[in-house]
Amino acid sequence: MPTTAIVNIGSLITNDQTLDAGLLGELRDAALVIENGRVAWVGSGAQVPATDRVIDAGGRTVLPGFVDSHAHMLFAGDRAAEFSARMSGQVYAAGGINTTVEATRAASSADLERNLVRLATEMKSSGITTFETKSGYGLSVEDEFRALEIARKHTTETTYLGAHVVPADYKNRGEAGIDAYVELVMGEMLAAAVKAGAKWIDVFCDRGAFDADQGREILEAGRMAGLAPRIHANQLQPGQGVQLAVELDCASADHCTHLSATDIEALAASNTVATLLPGAEFSTRSPYPDARQLWSAGATVAIATDCNPGSSYTTSMPFCIAVAVRDMYFTPEQAIWSATLGGAKALRRADIGHLSVGARADLIQLDAPSAIHLAYRPGVNLIHSTHLAEDFS
Repeated sequence: MPTTAIVNIGSLITNDQTLDAGLLGELRDAALVIENGRVAWVGSGAQVPATDRVIDAGGRTVLPGFVDSHAHMLFAGDRAAEFSARMSGQVYAAGGINTTVEATRAASSADLERNLVRLATEMKSSGITTFETKSGYGLSVEDEFRALEIARKHTTETTYLGAHVVPADYKNRGEAGIDAYVELVMGEMLAAAVKAGAKWIDVFCDRGAFDADQGREILEAGRMAGLAPRIHANQLQPGQGVQLAVELDCASADHCTHLSATDIEALAASNTVATLLPGAEFSTRSPYPDARQLWSAGATVAIATDCNPGSSYTTSMPFCIAVAVRDMYFTPEQAIWSATLGGAKALRRADIGHLSVGARADLIQLDAPSAIHLAYRPGVNLIHSTHLAEDFS
């Protein structure tokens, strides 16, 4: 197989802690060799082996591609008016999702796919090389199926989120309608999601959406059908979502805005990643969670964009890193780790989020002397280029 060396790397972020080079496994004046789309060698630029092709990084920083483990990219329309109202003092609530449901149901599949491709292209330009995306704006058997079919064409990380909210056509029927919708989510709609190739199942377990008992039923039904669980937890208020995530061994508990000491202890003792979504707090003027508490307890933490039209309409991981550092009290190194290897752990992937030997060669060249500049220079586009492993095959 042809081999490629990237040389003259000013700062190489490997996320390989076996190198005894800090949390990020940072090597200075480094090089790496790629073979068949995988990292084959990492080390000093003075010792790089001979290869078929050489790329000169020009002293730039090279780091793993960002891993966005939480996004909602299958939708139509926008909610700019809702955002404007919120910035004028209106409190965010989950009910606005139904506005997007109406627009998404009315949109053609071609329009939904065009929007997804647009957002995915934006993500890549911001350094994201792996993204997860959810259904959840169709909330009917047909519309959830088509959303997941479209998503599967563009990412392997597809999530069935029929349990986003109870749609108006069911909620208007009272408790009987809500119960009927939960049965639909666990039955015919779940079967359609499996047929569409979904990998994950998710539930919005919070005020205005689903309670813990409903969430447990839905996630357990998904597991029985072969889908792996994740959960929206504790975004709008304290609740049982985090405890449910740990109980069911969810890959991640996402948002985690309102955490008790018991929640933090449970996450730290579990395999569940706490995924924080800085764009959501930024766009809803909600309190930011304090990441220091999670890091101090030993929990695994990820950062994701939460790209969606209602509460976090961003595709920029550098923006999320900067907000996480400024307002969630991550150190720059912690935020970079969480946006790369933390995201990979939230997807239970061992092949991405790092640049140690054997990893996919998904990487970013950064026009900066160190990755800290992602937080130090907020709002500045420092991404020189984004590369997928397939670029080197």
